Amino acid sequence: MPDRATSPSLETDSSDATRRSTATGQRREPSRGLLWWLAGFLLLLLGLALQLSLLVYAMYVLLTILALSAYLAREWTENVTAERECSRLTAQIGEKVAVIITIHNAGRWTIPWLLLEDSLPRKALSQKPPRIQLDRKRISLTRLKAGAQHSLLYQIQFLMRGYYQLGPTLLESGDLFGLNRRFRIVTEPHFILVPPRIVPLLGYDVMSRRPMGEVRITHQQYADPSRVSGVRSYERGDPMNQIHWKTTARTGTLHSKTFEPSTVAGATIVLDFHVAGYTARGEPHRSELAVTAAASLANSVSLMGEQIGLVTNGRDAADRIRQEGWSHEFQTRALAQAAVGMLDANDRLAPVQVPTRRGVEQLSRILQTLARVELSDGLPLADLVIETAGRIPRDATLIAILPDATPETALALGSLRRRGFAVTVILIMYTQEDRYSEVAGRLHAEGIDVRLVEDEQMLTVCCSQQLAR
Repeated sequence: MPDRATSPSLETDSSDATRRSTATGQRREPSRGLLWWLAGFLLLLLGLALQLSLLVYAMYVLLTILALSAYLAREWTENVTAERECSRLTAQIGEKVAVIITIHNAGRWTIPWLLLEDSLPRKALSQKPPRIQLDRKRISLTRLKAGAQHSLLYQIQFLMRGYYQLGPTLLESGDLFGLNRRFRIVTEPHFILVPPRIVPLLGYDVMSRRPMGEVRITHQQYADPSRVSGVRSYERGDPMNQIHWKTTARTGTLHSKTFEPSTVAGATIVLDFHVAGYTARGEPHRSELAVTAAASLANSVSLMGEQIGLVTNGRDAADRIRQEGWSHEFQTRALAQAAVGMLDANDRLAPVQVPTRRGVEQLSRILQTLARVELSDGLPLADLVIETAGRIPRDATLIAILPDATPETALALGSLRRRGFAVTVILIMYTQEDRYSEVAGRLHAEGIDVRLVEDEQMLTVCCSQQLAR
């Protein structure tokens, strides 16, 4: 079995799309068989004490049947091997992934009944609207002869972005009398990555190389030689190609050209994924819209070849699984079904960050992170800003995607603006909500530009207007 710290797979190579895992741990379920054993022994002792030969004979027969059934149940479950295959580990929204589970009876006995069930995240199935949809059943009941094989095939359609755990597979069998029931977890899970939807942003002037409008850089990193801003006296060390010869000839002393700094240095997206901001009435639409907005902005800035980064207070599902693992220790079938699922703890005190950089793989990293991000109740946005401000480049536009803005959040963002950051807010909120005017006014009071997004249609035009700075 792979180590828990490495079990969540993040591979995206389609050439190695078929994944397999082998049989793992086992536990015996407490059943009525134990009660039958106790009752049989007590009646046997009673029969021997009272010299009731018929009762003694009947208890010998009963205990023999119990021993035989326990032996067969153990043999049937221990000699079954399983292999699961998944067609791929990444999928787009709306696509399907095929899962095949093959079991083999390596024992000497025919198994009269065998229940095979593949575990899926219950929340993804029960959520309205659901995040995933099944094509064919993931449960199979079969009779398996010695040396025979049986396969279970089903497909999953992914309706929303996410990081989904498929499996592990639960195997159950027992004797014909129902006295002994045993089950095992026979395969490890697969983890499917579904990146978020990307919406093209109308009016996003790619050729201007100015994401979200003009940005005044407070710390010049490099000069743009195509943009001459003026002339100054020559200083020792100035290169010869910066000499302004006309002014030099007119004045008789050396003068050098000065240049404007490049006015675009990309953007850093700050995504507020604290659970307090996403009320049940708007879920999961609001949180998914926030992720879609972040992915769309990252895509547009990346297309310009500019640096792009991501900071969020959400929870990374892959990071959580690496730390906490997925459990397959159980004592009852109900506990087994609960144990194989992804854990639900949602507290996080450390930010999830993709550093603001350029590069061909930068967008892919951000999309993978956005696919795995989950709501968390750990780190409020105001604390997130304080925690990460020192690692955010000052020459990049800071785009905060918020479902709400508390006074602490507005003050934190306003503080960044006063320190020289170019800050704008995309507010994922509905205008019919009573608090919209209050929240927007709170941000405007800090001198922060606010853009409202209620749906994907509004998202497409949210960057068409120029920012007033």
